[in-house]
Amino acid sequence: MKGLSLLSTPSMWLDGGLPKKISRMKIGQRVLELSIDNNPERIKELVAQPMEGIAVPGEKALRILVADRITENALQQLKSSDYDYEFQPEITAKELISSIGGFDALIVRGRTKVTKEVISAGGRLKVIGRAGVGVDNIDMEAAKARNIPVLNTPNALTNAVAEFTLGLMIDIARKIPGADASMKGQKWEKEKFSGSELKGKTYGTIGIGKIGQRVAELSRAFGMRIVANDVIPIPEELIKKLEIRVSTQEEVFSLSDFVDIHVPLTPETANLANYSKFKLMKKTAYLINTSRGKVVNEKELIRALDEQVIAGAALDVFEMEPPISFDLARYDNVVATPHIAGQTTEAQNAAGMEVVQLVMKALGSP
Repeated sequence: MKGLSLLSTPSMWLDGGLPKKISRMKIGQRVLELSIDNNPERIKELVAQPMEGIAVPGEKALRILVADRITENALQQLKSSDYDYEFQPEITAKELISSIGGFDALIVRGRTKVTKEVISAGGRLKVIGRAGVGVDNIDMEAAKARNIPVLNTPNALTNAVAEFTLGLMIDIARKIPGADASMKGQKWEKEKFSGSELKGKTYGTIGIGKIGQRVAELSRAFGMRIVANDVIPIPEELIKKLEIRVSTQEEVFSLSDFVDIHVPLTPETANLANYSKFKLMKKTAYLINTSRGKVVNEKELIRALDEQVIAGAALDVFEMEPPISFDLARYDNVVATPHIAGQTTEAQNAAGMEVVQLVMKALGSP
């Protein structure tokens, strides 16, 4: 028995109110899953049973808070472990700050912001797990100051994001979203939707890590040329395999028919794609972004589109999510999606299971 996993004090839920979450508590060798639908009378019965040998949260129990939605397979790993956990996928920022002090580990995706205030309030916090690639929703400096490791799952989403990126390239080049909308409007506008092929075009990537490499591989399969820039030296073996032309950032923008961005959000990459870079692009070229919204200056992208500096853009990420303004999505030559590049069953399952394993390994034996 490692502790009560429901709330900090039994009195909070003996009054008839039940939490909108799932928690696990152990009584002897039995494990009880509690949710909003459980019978309060039955819970009172169970609580009334002798609590001998049951630790109070905050003493010996190793407790994990899952603050965003992860797959059932990932949750099952926690259910079958000896760790106590709480699953609160709709927890607010205020609630997180008030409750994080009772947990040793925090698991999030992109929704939850792990701020300096959250980390400061997590007096017993030992590890933070991020199911996904980017960690810009986590205050890394605050975590570093507390010596709290931040563990993410960069490999889990690689193929999903790469396939989606190629899909965006095809969509924007062949005007598929517009043609689909036209048909739904009961119109037959065949001549309006003449597009262009990928074969023989140049795919350019700023950043050629795991996702950039995978997109480059898929692009080569379509008969495209590859140009790339990265702050980290590109391995010679990869250059030969994909026949990559290693270039400056400016060359990637000027040479490519599709300029794709695969970089983390840092002070150096914020506003990387701006009006001066758009001016370098071919008038027939497209901008693709599935990395982080703030690496593209949206105001300057709108200017470039208005002035017909570039042919269009395909965007899965935005400066603000959800956007305050949907101005970019209104352009006919922009394909806009709500940050879903990694949203496949396979990728989310892999990310959830991997982050749970990483967090449990970091915590050690409960």
